[in-house]
Amino acid sequence: MDIDLLSKMVKELILDHDRVALPGLGGFIAEMVPASFTDKGYTITPPYRRLSFRPGQEDDGLLVSMYASVNEVSTDVALAALTDFVCGMKEVLEKKKAVVFPGLGRLRATRENNFFFVSDEDLDIYPEGFGLEPVSLKTHEETREELSTALGSLKNIIGREEAEASEEVQETDMDVQDGQEDKLPVTDAEAVPEDETDGDDIEIQMQEMEEMPVLVSVEPETGQGPDVSPDEGKVPDKKKIMLAVLSVLGLAVLLLVLYIAVARLFPGVMDGLLYNEEDQEILHNISQFKN
Repeated sequence: MDIDLLSKMVKELILDHDRVALPGLGGFIAEMVPASFTDKGYTITPPYRRLSFRPGQEDDGLLVSMYASVNEVSTDVALAALTDFVCGMKEVLEKKKAVVFPGLGRLRATRENNFFFVSDEDLDIYPEGFGLEPVSLKTHEETREELSTALGSLKNIIGREEAEASEEVQETDMDVQDGQEDKLPVTDAEAVPEDETDGDDIEIQMQEMEEMPVLVSVEPETGQGPDVSPDEGKVPDKKKIMLAVLSVLGLAVLLLVLYIAVARLFPGVMDGLLYNEEDQEILHNISQFKN
C-alpha cells in the first residue's frame, strides 16, 4: 500500500460521505460552505465543500471496506494493512511535519504535533456544484438570456403602467363628460316660468319713481354762505406751538440770570426782598458766630 492509493480512496469516499477515518490517526471532515461575497462585496463565490482533518481514534470502517473490496481480501487483513501504513505515516509526519496526499492536499503537524490539513486550491469534492465559478460584479457581462429576461420584465412593467394610465384617462374623460352634462343650457321648454306678479310690481315701481318730485339744490348767486370763519376748526400749527414754548423758556432763563446777577451785585436788596428784619438779624448773628 502507498500514499497514492490511500489518497485516491479517501477522495472517492469523501464525495459521498462527510467523514472518512484513518484508523488510529483521525479523520477527514467535509463541510458545506454556502455562497458568499468577497473582495469588498464585488465578487460572489459559489458554494463548495471544505475538507479538513480532525485528530481522533474513531474508525468508521469505510477505508477498510473499500480496501478489502478493491484488493479482494478480508476486512481483518485490510484493517491490519491500513493500521500499519497509518502508523508509519504518523512517524513521518511527526519528523518531517508534512505528508502530501496527491489530489487532496497536505497533512501537516505543528511543533506540538497537532495535525491539520491544507487542501489544494483546485480541490473539487462537490459534484453538485460542477461548473459554478466566482462571479465578479465589476466585470460581469450579461448574456443574451439575461438580457432577454430583463427586457421581457421591462416590457411587462411598461405595459402594466400604460394600462393603468389609460384607465385613469378614461375615468377622467367620464368625469368631464358628466360635468358637461350638468352644465348644459336650459331650453325655453325647460325654463321655469317667472312669477306673473313680478312684472306688475316692476311697472308700479316705475310709475312711483316718475311721480316723485326731483329735488334740486340751488346755491345763491352772491356766493355768501353761512357765517363761518375760514380758520375755525383748524388745528393750531405745530411751528407756532413750538415758538410759543421756546419763548416762555427763554423768558424764564432770562429772569433766572437777572435774579442771580442782582443777588451777587446787591445782596442787601435781595435779603430785604426775601427776609424781614428779625430774620435778617438772626442771619447776621449766625454769620458773626461762624466767623
